[in-house]
Amino acid sequence: MENENANNSVTEIPSNSGKPVVYQVFTRLFGNTNTTNKPWGTIEENGVGKFSDFTPQALQSIKALGTTHIWYTGVPHHALATSYLNFGITDDDPDVIKGRAGSPYAVKDYYNVNPDLADNPANRLHEFEALIQRTHQHGMKVVIDIVPNHVARRYQSFSPRHDNFGANDDTSQGYSRDNNFYYIPNTPFVLPEGVADTVLGGKATEKNQHHLVDGKFDEFPAKWTGNGSRAPQPDINDWYETVKINYGVKPDGSYDFPKLPEAYRNMPVEEHAAFWADKSLPDSWYKFRDIAIYWLDKGVDGFRFDMAEMVPVEFWSFLNSAIKHRNPDAFLLAEVYQPDRYRDYIQLGKMDYLYDKVGFYDTLKTIMKGEGKVSELVSVHDEVSDIATHMLHFLENHDEQRIASPEFAGSAEKGKPALAVSALISASPTLLYFGQDLGEDGSEEAGFGDPSRTSIFDYIGVPAHQRFMNGGKFDAGQSSSEEKALHNFYKETMGIVATNPAVTGKYESLHALNLAADSTAYTEMQFAFVRKKNEHGIVVIANFSTESSGTITLTIPISTLQKNTTELTLEPLLSHKGITFNLSGSNYTATLSLNGLETRVFEF
Repeated sequence: MENENANNSVTEIPSNSGKPVVYQVFTRLFGNTNTTNKPWGTIEENGVGKFSDFTPQALQSIKALGTTHIWYTGVPHHALATSYLNFGITDDDPDVIKGRAGSPYAVKDYYNVNPDLADNPANRLHEFEALIQRTHQHGMKVVIDIVPNHVARRYQSFSPRHDNFGANDDTSQGYSRDNNFYYIPNTPFVLPEGVADTVLGGKATEKNQHHLVDGKFDEFPAKWTGNGSRAPQPDINDWYETVKINYGVKPDGSYDFPKLPEAYRNMPVEEHAAFWADKSLPDSWYKFRDIAIYWLDKGVDGFRFDMAEMVPVEFWSFLNSAIKHRNPDAFLLAEVYQPDRYRDYIQLGKMDYLYDKVGFYDTLKTIMKGEGKVSELVSVHDEVSDIATHMLHFLENHDEQRIASPEFAGSAEKGKPALAVSALISASPTLLYFGQDLGEDGSEEAGFGDPSRTSIFDYIGVPAHQRFMNGGKFDAGQSSSEEKALHNFYKETMGIVATNPAVTGKYESLHALNLAADSTAYTEMQFAFVRKKNEHGIVVIANFSTESSGTITLTIPISTLQKNTTELTLEPLLSHKGITFNLSGSNYTATLSLNGLETRVFEF
C-alpha cells in the first residue's frame, strides 16, 4: 500500500508578469508514441502515456508556451476496462464503461490515481507525487480534476482513511440527508437499451473481450444516474456510467442544509469558513472536503471542478473556503454554463474562475466559421465586464471540437486570430489544450464517440502531437512546416500573455469607432482593441477573414494612448513590422493592410 500520509508542501513558484496560462494535457494520451490507432484498440495494441513521459524536455516545451499551471486531466483513479487484478485492484464492469480506457469523469477511487498512467501500477501514487515535484521544479503548478456531482457506478476506494461513498447509506430510503446517493428503492438497475452495441465496440465474440461483459450490471436498489435521471433504466444518452451524489438537495429541489445569507456575497473566504464551522451538514460535503485537502497535502495546487453548476452554491462556499484556508493561492476553476448564475458561483461559491463558454467561446466560434460578427463578440464580452477577470478563455479543451476538424473551422490557421483575441482581450487566464498549437484535428476513430474531439474514452495516439514529441525529444523533429509555423505563432502570442503587464490592465474596444469610420476597409471581420496598465500598453488588430483586409485606417483616441506627440511609432510584438501613427484631431491614425487571418500586436 502506498504511503497515504505523504505531505508535500506547496512549492513557491514565481508568478509571471502577465497572467495565468493553463495548459491542459490529457495525461494518458500526452506521452503515447504508439501510432497504431486501431478503433477500440486495447492498451497493448494502441499504447498509453505515462506520468514518466513528462520528462524535463516535455515540461520545458509546455513551459515555453507561457504555461503557469498544468491541468493533468484524468489523474484520479476512474473505471476502466483494462484489468489490474494482479495489483489488488478489482475489475470494473465494461457494461458501465464508455470506451476501453474509460471516462476520467467516472471516478472510482479519489484517494489513488489511474493505474494506466504508472510504469509500476503498485507504485502509481508515488509516481504521481514525483510528477508534482518535477512540475514544480520547472516553475509550474499542478491542477487536477475533482468531480463532485457524480462518481463511477461502482465506487470502491481501498484507502484505509476513507469510507466509501454509499457504504453507510440507508438504501431503503429514496432520499436521506446523509446518504451519499439517491435510490429507487426495491428496484434493480437496468442497462440502457442499445448499450450492448457500444460496449468495447460491440464485439462480444472477440478474444480480447472482457470476462465481465454480459449485458447487465448488478445494482440493487438502482441509483439515480449522474446527470439526474431518476429512471432505473436510464437512456443511452444519459451519463449511465455514473451515479449522482446527494448534497442534501431533496427530490423536490428544496434544501436540507442552511442557506448562505446574501450578505456573504462580498465577504472573504475566511467569513465563509466561519459560517460553516458550527453547522451540521450532509455527509457528502465532508467527504469531498477531505478529498480536496488530501490532494492539497500531496502538493496539488488547484482543481478544475467538473459540472459545478449541478451542485449547490452553498457546498462550493463550504469547500472552497476550506481549500483556501489550507492554501490561499489554490487555483479553483469551475465548469458553469448558465450565465445568469456566474456571479453566484464566483461571489457566493468563491470560485476563482469559470469557463467563458456560453458567451465568449460560442460567439468566437461562429466568427471563426465565418458566420458571426465581431460586434457580437464585443457585446458578450461587455456583458461580463464586472467579472471579466474571473472568466477563463479557451479555444479547445477535451469537451470541444478541435479547431482544425471539418466539423469546426476545418483549418488550424483560422484559430490564429481567435487565439490572439481570446488570450489578449482579458486579464482572465487562458487555457490551451495539448496539440492545439500544432493543429491537431481530432480525426482519429478511437472507439466510443465520434471524431472531431480527441477521444477521452479510448487508448489512442495524437498524430500532430506525436510528430512534435519526436520520440521524447519535444523538438518538432517530425512536424510539418505548417505545424512548426503554427507552434511558433502560439509561442509568440503566449509569450505576450505570460510576460506583458498590459494584459492585466484596462481593456478598451476600438471596434465601434473603426467600424463607423468612412474610407476604410475595417469590417465586422476585423477586431481592434487596446490593453493598458500604467506605462505598459498594447494595440491588437486581428483579421478573421481568410482574405486580405484591404487598406485599413486604424484610429485610436488620444485619450487612450495618452501620448503628447504628432507622430507615434509603435514596436511590433509578433513577427511583423512596427507602425507609425499620426495625430489627426483628437485621434491617432495609421494605415495598414492585413493578410488573411493575420494578427498584429504593437507595444506603446
